[in-house]
Amino acid sequence: MVEKSRPGEVRDAVRRCLDSAGQALSLTEIQSGVSKILGKEAPGSSVRSILNHETGVLFVRTARGHYAAKHSYDPVFTYRSAKLYQADCFSWLRSRDPETIHAVVTDPPYGLVEYDPEHLEKLRAGRGGVWRIPPSFDGHTRSPLPRFTTLSEKDRERLDRFFFEWAEALVPVLVPGAHVLVASNPLLSYRIAAAIAAAGLERRGEVVRLVQTMRGGDRPKGAHTEFADVTVMPRSQWEPWLLFRKPFSGTVQENLRLYGTGGLRRVSTERPFGDVIASAPTRTSEKRLAPHPSLKPQAFLRQVVRAVLPLGDGIVLDPFCGSGSTLAAAVAVGYEAMGVERDPEYVTLAGEAIPLLAQYEPPVRRISAA
Repeated sequence: MVEKSRPGEVRDAVRRCLDSAGQALSLTEIQSGVSKILGKEAPGSSVRSILNHETGVLFVRTARGHYAAKHSYDPVFTYRSAKLYQADCFSWLRSRDPETIHAVVTDPPYGLVEYDPEHLEKLRAGRGGVWRIPPSFDGHTRSPLPRFTTLSEKDRERLDRFFFEWAEALVPVLVPGAHVLVASNPLLSYRIAAAIAAAGLERRGEVVRLVQTMRGGDRPKGAHTEFADVTVMPRSQWEPWLLFRKPFSGTVQENLRLYGTGGLRRVSTERPFGDVIASAPTRTSEKRLAPHPSLKPQAFLRQVVRAVLPLGDGIVLDPFCGSGSTLAAAVAVGYEAMGVERDPEYVTLAGEAIPLLAQYEPPVRRISAA
């Protein structure tokens, strides 16, 4: 009996098989390679379906029954200094010339399963799946939140592999000294950080986004009255953004002169960039411009995007760009940026949202905690 695969598992394995081959393979060779990657027999019908569906996006048909990874990408949308690509970021990264990206700021699918096609479909239909869709409060509709406590150990192991392989693909395209800032969650950040560091990036601490969300703080489900003074998990009041740097030889000043990287841009001459930033939940007015479930506010993004290019020169990459908010922040601070997004609905959303978010004027507040 063939074990049922998780959504997206076979597609990712087909991609890895063709990427690592570096040449066209037959259907038989692809199925064999996918089975080795998965550690179980891959359904031939699933492999064929994925190849047919993703040909022209992730793969190219080189001859009858033979396929190769697609390694040439043109932007599907350009706005001022920002370019948006519709692609799987693994394939896109492997198509890039080495040492061409100067920084990364990204909010990845850090539970992985929440952005599988199955759960995205449930989210868009309002049924939730792994997404928790909170009830309205005081007439306000609250954003959905992924339930990371539901992840199995297999899900966590998949997460470890994903971020290790992602960072492994990312390292070659970064210039020495490039900083990588990755949004995470207190429940999963330790595993994500370990996987990224194991792939060769140097851990440089983390940036704490001080923000109170609706995550946590609940009483035991079905026993609210009996345990009225009990909170199952603390109410979330911060968000970790993991900070890494590509190693380099020599001194920071030498690397700055050669690549323009190695440090972080100061807030001002008198004030260094700090690792605690006071923030707020994304405002409704901003969400209307880019209705994405994980939208981060421009007031926060513009600060961190500005910081990752110490001399203000270079390219900032968001390989999981969703609604394009990181690209919009880069445009707003005058940086060149590239974004990669696989989901066609989010690509369409980003094309509409980037100009709107770039022109959005966030409310004035303190830039950073003391």
